[in-house]
Amino acid sequence: MAGKNAATPQRKTYERELLCLQTELVKLREWVRAGGARLVVVFEGRDAAGKGGTIKRYVEHLPAAGEIVLFDRSWYNRAGVEHVMDFCTKEEYQLFLRQCPIFERMLVEDGILLRKYWFSVSDTEQQERFRRRLEDPLRRWKLSPMDLESITRWEAYSRAKDEMLVHTDISEAPWHVVESDDKRRARLNMIAHLLDSVPYHEVPPPVLELPERPASTGYERPPRDLQTYVPDHAANL
Repeated sequence: MAGKNAATPQRKTYERELLCLQTELVKLREWVRAGGARLVVVFEGRDAAGKGGTIKRYVEHLPAAGEIVLFDRSWYNRAGVEHVMDFCTKEEYQLFLRQCPIFERMLVEDGILLRKYWFSVSDTEQQERFRRRLEDPLRRWKLSPMDLESITRWEAYSRAKDEMLVHTDISEAPWHVVESDDKRRARLNMIAHLLDSVPYHEVPPPVLELPERPASTGYERPPRDLQTYVPDHAANL
């Protein structure tokens, strides 16, 4: 939990460092593409922990050569929400805990670079984020009854997370915990760790030249009044 109580980076500092890290992510992507590597990054954690919004769960989304796949939620739904909310049987839950480490070792042995991140958020911060979503019309869509249920089942989710880590924190694919009460720090820390964990290098881009535009062959654009244009809303600002 290094740096948990450190100050939040100032916005300018944050944006400057984020730009640097994003530049390195582009280099990582090009290295993956050029070399045919396969990178899987799993994001897990409590609701409103800062993972993102889109849920992807199925094995068929694993990457082909030269691809990166990000799982915002993954097969770990079975060990979390499905277990806590009784969406699966106890037998199915126990089977997952036994089979998941085997499955992940198979991925790593097949050459997939598997990185797993658990975004940790405190109960007070989670509740505050829920409150802000509830009061913000632009973000209210991100709040579901299932999210609110997680407040009343905080300890159940905590026990489920602890049990999950016991079974799936394996040396071939360990869990990396991201303290995410401070979203800026969490983003910088997670991206920096991911970059440090992959032995990528900069791949020289292909040499491209802008071609000369060929001479006109007589094409004329149809009259504008034959097409329907979007009204110029910006002109009224």
